[in-house]
Order: sequence, then structure tokens, then C-alpha cells
Amino acid sequence: MKMKKTVVIALAVSTFVSLATAQQDPVIMTITNAETGKAHEVKKSEFEAVYRKNNAKEVGNSKAVKDYVDLFVLFKSKVLEAEQVGLDTLSSFRNELTGYRRQLTAPYLTDKNTNDNLLNEAYERTKNQVHAAHILVKVDENALPKDTLEAWTRINLYRGAVQGKVPTATEIANYEKLLKSASGVIVVPAPEFLAAGSKIDSSVYKNRLSAVKNLQSGAADKFKDLAPKISEDPSAIDNKGDLNYFSAFDMVYPFENAAFNTKAGEVSKIVRTRFGYHIVKVYNIRAVRGEITVAHIMAKFPKGASEDDKAKAKTKIDELYQKAKGGQNFEDLARQFSDDKQTAERGGLMPPFKGGRLPQAFEDAAFNLQKDGDITAPVITQYGWHIIKRIDLKPVPSFEQAKNELKNRISRDSRNQMGREALIARIKKENNFKENLKNRDELSKVLDSTYLKSSWSAARASKLGNKEIFNLGGKSYKQNDFAQYLETQMTYRPTTDINEVMKTTYKNWVDESVIAFEDAQLEKKQPDFANLYREYRDGILLFDLTDQKVWSRAVKDTAGLREFYEKNKKNYMWDERAEVTTYKCLNDKIAKEVRKQLKANKDEKQIVDALNKSSQLNVSAESITYLKGENANVDANWKQGVVAKDIKDDKDNKVLVIVVNKILPSSPKTLAESRGNATADFQTYLDTEWLAYLKKKYTAKVNDDVLNSVK
Repeated sequence: MKMKKTVVIALAVSTFVSLATAQQDPVIMTITNAETGKAHEVKKSEFEAVYRKNNAKEVGNSKAVKDYVDLFVLFKSKVLEAEQVGLDTLSSFRNELTGYRRQLTAPYLTDKNTNDNLLNEAYERTKNQVHAAHILVKVDENALPKDTLEAWTRINLYRGAVQGKVPTATEIANYEKLLKSASGVIVVPAPEFLAAGSKIDSSVYKNRLSAVKNLQSGAADKFKDLAPKISEDPSAIDNKGDLNYFSAFDMVYPFENAAFNTKAGEVSKIVRTRFGYHIVKVYNIRAVRGEITVAHIMAKFPKGASEDDKAKAKTKIDELYQKAKGGQNFEDLARQFSDDKQTAERGGLMPPFKGGRLPQAFEDAAFNLQKDGDITAPVITQYGWHIIKRIDLKPVPSFEQAKNELKNRISRDSRNQMGREALIARIKKENNFKENLKNRDELSKVLDSTYLKSSWSAARASKLGNKEIFNLGGKSYKQNDFAQYLETQMTYRPTTDINEVMKTTYKNWVDESVIAFEDAQLEKKQPDFANLYREYRDGILLFDLTDQKVWSRAVKDTAGLREFYEKNKKNYMWDERAEVTTYKCLNDKIAKEVRKQLKANKDEKQIVDALNKSSQLNVSAESITYLKGENANVDANWKQGVVAKDIKDDKDNKVLVIVVNKILPSSPKTLAESRGNATADFQTYLDTEWLAYLKKKYTAKVNDDVLNSVK
């Protein structure tokens, strides 16, 4: 008895939930195909979304709602017709819809709170600049664990050294053991390494061990002293690791974080980027000074210039400075005398720049100018002597001004992945994600070197039993699923640890599966998305069907067009026209000769040939058929015969003799002459016939109570 009662209660609850759902989004109309009897229900939410989008100014107007019903039914009838003829099954349709969905889902498949935080963080950082230096130990993102450990140990010892901690003999001995086991073959770019599978090159081995041992001397206890010796950033030899000032988006995001999260005067924690491991020394943090546009004049001296060369450049710039201060045009001086040939032709004008892009002395002098038009005294950099004129200074934009650009930059930046990662974590939690890594690791039994050679087959995993690896929202993802994914990700690789490749690929599979799971739920979870997606889908079908039934048919159905033209040719009539020959004469004397020839009943060719014997410039003739209003001279003489008076054409400085050969009565245009108008009318005819067919085929039954509730 209890069991029966429980079943009854469960059924009642289920029925109540179904009724509640139906009440929330009731059926507003049912459209029935008269030929097949198939009925299609339209929910209130769909009708309301389309109505509001197309009648934004009429929201709340009940009459406008009712008036819109016929338009909506016709629109929906076209979509249903497109589905019936199979347009929604075509690959062209599916490809276009898939591409649009990919764009449309992007804002929904990321965590909004994370993105908002990233946006605010980016804006705050763009208001500041960090002056920092770094030391790099290269290691590839896909390096073997032993190579990663060697690189991390080395950068850790470097970090201790720049902070004054001398490595102990034990630390160096332990590092040497790691170094002996390292292959180094995964580090890129790495011309110092041998072929895949080889041990680390002996010279590289010695250099790395020597660099670590030298830390014991204590001599290299300052960051700028150590960087040129052991950093694997090639530029460190010249800049001692100094990166000057930079702001948000100037560096890869993990590096940017390390710099902005480290206090001035301190060394960051070890940070990994796609380039390897870094330690960052922060020297200073300052407010951004804006974006400045300047012009400059340069007196150049070469790298390693003698004092005499520098003195000559100084004499030149001093002379130019006095001329500029004396009122001579700065741009003209730059064009004539600046040694910076790239900017000289533009009057010395340089592209706009922010702090940290150019030598500090140049930047400081430029940003210290108080107003547009001010000129600096001579400034020296490693390139030569300069005088600088301020053209424009733009302050840091407000958040609202910068927001859209920042969003675009974030979308192209590695930090964009953080929103995706946060979403994946949330979806896993909401859908009770569980995984069995033991079942995942069984794949290593069937993976071998053929996978690295891109010749492995997923079928080899069938003997594992197809056990579940993870479960998301009640959906099971099994070993065979993972094997098939592994096969799609095959690419030729150098010899490496196959298990590490498998684990990295597994993470990607899980992430993609979680995102795909959420993607499949979007229509249910996000009404705005569902409406937009349906609208675009229906719009493509509507366009394709209309093109098939009306637009393209009117162009391609030549027999139908001719038949339509023959039935309606009275709609394509010429008005009364005049066939006219105009003789353009060099002067009055030639015009007189033309008239004489016309009286002698000579034709156009005879007249032109006769009068052009002495010069081809004497006369030319053209015959044109004119409608009234197209030629004022013809309009004034609308009758057959030679126009009595010659006409002076001031434009060409010619004398015109006009002959109206014939007045043509009103007559039908040929199909070729009326094709544009006839085709447009044929399209209208086809559209009218098609709409009549649809109205007869599809009938709608409207639920007035629901319709009256639409606002």
C-alpha cells in the first residue's frame, strides 16, 4: 500500500511540475500543415521575443500584438516549409549555422565574474608601469619531467644568489645529479642540443654546472651582474636583463602578474611562462604618463663613437636648437637637417608612444614638456643628440573609454583562458564531476611509440573493457571515448614520455568535454541565447527558401520570365522617341558643307568620308534614339527633318547639325530592353503566388488568452 501511495505522489509531483512549466511558457499558437496534418506548437516566449525585437516602440500595445500575428504566422510558415523540403539538412546550412553558434556561444562559455575581474585588473594596470629586469632559464611547455626539474632547480639557485644566499655544496651536488640525467632535447629553440633521445651536449652541461658553481664565489650577488652571465634571454648580454618600463599586455600574462605583484626593490617568486622559468627584479612602479606624440631632430653619432664625433654632433644640434628657438619652422629644419631619415621626411614626426618604449632620457625630456609646441633643450641618448617638440599628449582614458579595447585585448591574450578555466571548475562542481584516474592510466598499456609516429589506432583500447574514466551530470565518459579522442590528437612528435603526453591530452579532453556539456545545455539555461540562436537559424532557412522560390528562380527561370513578359508586355512600353543623327563640325564652314550634302540626300557615311578627306577632325557623326527630356536640343525640334539652325556646342567648341530621322510612336520594349524591371516584377509575382500557397497550406490556431498576456 505504501508503495502504491509513493507512486501516486511521485506522479502527482511530476504532473504538477509539468503543469507549472507549461504555465510559465504556454503555447500561444499551433500552426498546422494542411497537406501532412503535422502540427507545430509555438511557445509564448518565442513569439514574444520576435515581436519585441521587431516592434520595440509598440511594446505594451495590445492592438499591435494582434496585428503582428499574421506576419509571425507567415514567417513561421516559411520556416516550416524550409524544414519540410530539407533545407535544414544541407551541409551548407549546417556549416553556416555551426560557425554562427561558435561565435554566439563565446560569451556564455566563460565565467563572467572572472572576466569582469580581469577587465578591472587590466584597466588598473594600464594606469601604471613597472620597471623590471629578469633572468630566464629556458624550458619548453612540453618538456620531460627531468628537464623541467633541472630547469626549476637551476632558477631556484639563481633566485637565492641574487638575494645573497650562496648555494651549499650539497645543493650543487644534487643539482649536478639532475643535470647528468637531463636530456635537454625538449628545450626549444635549442641549437645546442643533439638529436632526439640524446643526452645533453657536453659544452652545455659544463656551462650550466659552471654557472651554478660560480654562485659560490659571492661575486655575482647583484641582479644586473648575474643576468648577463646566466640568463638565457639573448638580450641580457646588452641590457643586463633590464626590460625598462612596461604595463599591462606588454608581457605574457604570468610574467605580467609576477611583475605587478612584486614590490619595488624585491625579487619575484619563480614564474613559468611558455618560454621557461623566470625570476623578476622590480626596480620601480610609476603612474603612466599618457601617450605622447612628438617630432624630433637628431644629430646622430655611431655606436662606439669617439668623443670628437659626439662633440661634432653636439655642435650641430646646438645650432639647430638656436634656429628652432629663434622661430625657424621646426618641421622644415627636421626635413633639411635631421639624421633620422625615417622621420625627417615627415618633419620629424614620430608615432605616438607611451613610457618604456624609447630611451629613458628621450622619454623623460618629452613627457616633461608642459604644452603642445614646447621644445626641449638638446638631449643625448645612445643614438645621438636630439631636440624634441611636443605635438600632442593624451592622458590615460577613463574606464568606459578603454573598456571595449581592453575586452578585445583580453580576448586575444592568454588571460582569456582564466574565464574558461573558472567556468570549467564551476560546471564540474554543479554537475558532480567524478573521475577514476586508475581507469585513465590503463590507456598507457596500449599506447606505444606508434602514437608518437602518428600511426596508433584507437581500436587497440577495446581490450581494456571500456571502463568509465569520468562522469559529468550523469553522463559517462569511457576508455573508448578517450582512445578515440587520443587518435584525433595524433601528430608526429620526437621521442618523449608517452605517459606525459597522454596525461596532457586527457586534461584537454576533459576540458573540451565539460565545455561541450555546457554548450548542449545553453538553450535550456539561457533564454536569450535560445532566442538568438533560433532567430539566426530560422533566418538562414528563410533566406535560402526565398532565394530558391523567388530571387534565384526569377533569374534562372528564363522560360517563366519570357512567359510572364509576354503576358505583361503592355507594362514595359517605350514612350514616343526620336531617332537622331548629330554631326559635330569643326566650324561653321564645315557645318555648311554638311547641310549641302544632306540636301543632296547623302547618307551619314558618305558625308563623313567626303568632308574628312582633308582632315579627320572636320566632322564626326553619332546616331542616338532619344526619349523626350533626354536632349534639350532635340526636344525643341520634335519633328522629322533637319533642324533649321546650327547649334554651338561650347563644351566641345563644335558646331552641331542635328537631323531628326524619324519619330517613333509608343511601342513595347523587348525583353532584353526591359529585363531589369520585368525580372523585379516577376519576383513580386512569384512571391505573391508563393505566399498565397503558404497561407493555404499552413493554418494557425491562436490561443487568445495567452496572446492577450503578451506585453
